This record gives sequence, C-alpha cells and structure tokens, in this order.
Amino acid sequence: MDFEWSQEQQELRQLAREFAEKEIAPHVAEYDRDERFPVEIVKAAAALGFGGGIVPPEYGGAGLDYVTYAGLIEEISRVCHIVGCALSFPSGLVGNSILTYGTEEQKQQYLKPLALGETFAGAGVTEARSGTDVSDMDTTATKDGSDYIINGAKMWISFLGVSTYYLTFAHLGVDEKTGRKKICAFIVDADLPGVSWHPLKNKYGFRPLATGELVLENVRVPASALLGEEGQGFEIAMNSVESGRLGVAARAVGLSQACCDAAIGYAKERLVFKQPVGKFQMVQEMISDMVCGTEAARLLTLKLAHMKDHGQRARGAASIAKMTASDVALQSATDAFQIHGAYGVSDEYPVARYLRDAKVFQIVEGNNQLHKALVAESVLGFR
Repeated sequence: MDFEWSQEQQELRQLAREFAEKEIAPHVAEYDRDERFPVEIVKAAAALGFGGGIVPPEYGGAGLDYVTYAGLIEEISRVCHIVGCALSFPSGLVGNSILTYGTEEQKQQYLKPLALGETFAGAGVTEARSGTDVSDMDTTATKDGSDYIINGAKMWISFLGVSTYYLTFAHLGVDEKTGRKKICAFIVDADLPGVSWHPLKNKYGFRPLATGELVLENVRVPASALLGEEGQGFEIAMNSVESGRLGVAARAVGLSQACCDAAIGYAKERLVFKQPVGKFQMVQEMISDMVCGTEAARLLTLKLAHMKDHGQRARGAASIAKMTASDVALQSATDAFQIHGAYGVSDEYPVARYLRDAKVFQIVEGNNQLHKALVAESVLGFR
C-alpha cells in the first residue's frame, strides 16, 4: 500500500474539509436536536461531486477509486456522519447493487439521479423478527401476470420520507432444491399505492435520519422493478456488504477523529489546579489511546479500500474494519466525554452527540458480535 495521498486526493479532501467546516458545522447541533435531515446540505455537497463516489461518470458519479472515496467520506463525517451516510449511499447497498445488477434503464432512471444528489433512496433489508439473519425474511412477493405483488414490513429503514424509491427484498416462495427462501430484489417507488412508513422519534442516536418501519401492503410492481434475476436477491444484498461496511467504517473513523479533535482542544484550554487538564497523565493516557485507536482504525479502513481497488475479495477485511472502527469510535467518544467532565452533558459541546452516535455504529451494517464471529470462523477455516 502507498500511504502517501496524491495531490489530487489532498485537494479533494481539503475541499471536503472546508465544505464541512463552513456549511455543516454551524448547523449540525441544531438539526440533530430537531431530528431533521439536512436535505439542503446534502444536495449542496452532491453538487460539488461529493455524492458520486465510485459510480462511473456516465451514471452521474465521480468515478473515484475506493481509497479516495473512503477519505472523502471520513472528512465529511468528521463534522457530520449523517451527511456522510447520505453521500455514501450511491456507492453502498443501493447504488452499488443497481450498478452491478441493474439494467441500463434502471441505471439511468434510478442510479444516475441518486449519484447526482437529485434524489434519495433507502435500503429495505432488515425486518423486525429476523434482524441480522437477512435470509430469513418474511416479506413475500407473488407473481400476478407479469407483475409482482409485495407484502411485508421492513424495520430500521433509514431515509424514510425523503426517499423517492427503496431497494427492498422479498421471497418468491421456497426453492424446491435447497429448501431456502427464493429471495428477490426489487426497486419500489415510494409513491406506489400500499407503500407507507412510520419513523421512530426521539432516537438515542443517528437522530437526523428518519428511521423506522417501511410497510409494503399489496404493492404491485412491474417486471421492470426486479433487480437482477428471480432468486438472486440474497446474492445482491451480500455483494454490496463490503462497500456498505467500508462506508460505515470511514464514517466511524471520521467520528473518532472528531472525538480526538474535541478532547485535545478542551484538554489544552480547560484549567484545573492552575494548569491545563492535558498536563495530567491520566488525561494524556486517554488522548494517546484515542489517537492510536483512530489511526489504527483508519489504516484498516484504507486497507479494505485498497483491496477493493485491486479487485480482491475483502469480506473478512470488511468485518475487521467495520468492527474495529466502530469499537474505537465508542471508546474515543467515551474518553472525550470523560475528559470534558460535567461539561460533557452540556449541549454547548458535541461530545454527548458523539457518544450517542458512536454506540449505534456498533449495531448498523451487522452488529459487532456478528463480525467477531465472522472473523473468528474465517481464520479457523469454518467458512
């Protein structure tokens, strides 16, 4: 791996950093408090090309390599990982799936406006009962002539209310040969009859994202809504997990770096016993751990990106990067909160928000217990 950022990469990261500090930082505390998704900020970022990610230019994307993409998402997430999340979706489960499995018509109709920041989309995978076990979904699709009729409900789905469509999954009966559910992927327009959503309010973390239940009640979609082939849905979902986990890891690294920034700044200005609290060895220990942990998580994330740039299978590296980055983010947020002392609970400082969000990172894109098992089973040869 080459650890040196090129001039072009440095300029892009600097542009992202300046945008985040000028356009996001003054507003993030307010829209987090109000649980409001900052549509106008995301669209402004997309207008600068920050949302195009790895999507090729012919489909509205920036055509970035994965390493550059990860660095860009980290810089934005250093100020607000929610904006980073929105900018990562064209390169994650939704966009990457359409790019890999979609028809030319689907790419033009759904992927291109998503990459350009003209539309938003959600991924309807998780269900209330099955949770981490994606393949055991209850949502069904039945054939009716050339159409499909979808029934079911998805839970913990983000971008509710702002999405123009959802990439969702349902099973078309059970495969006679394997006995497994025959999962299909569908692009479902949000304004179709039978589509409704119910966001959860006053969430612990990730507050600006409208997250909750997506209900599909006798939703009729044409054959052109099928992504890939019948029974290919699970493959489609799993194909994009590396990209999705790369985005989550990069966002978690950005959050962890934000914790370092906040803790270091406070430790230099806060005086106790007539000296900065940063002079105390136990505070120095926490800051040292935060800096080292963040750097390690960053390198693991860039390793994952590097592997994807070279076309290598990176399922294990994706688990390691996502798990480590989210664990480090939580520890960094905990230490940053501790260094702030009583002021940590104040809305005047961002560390309480960092702590809430960091905990959620351990759950999204597969909880960390799952990733621990995946890593262990891989090295033990059980997978």
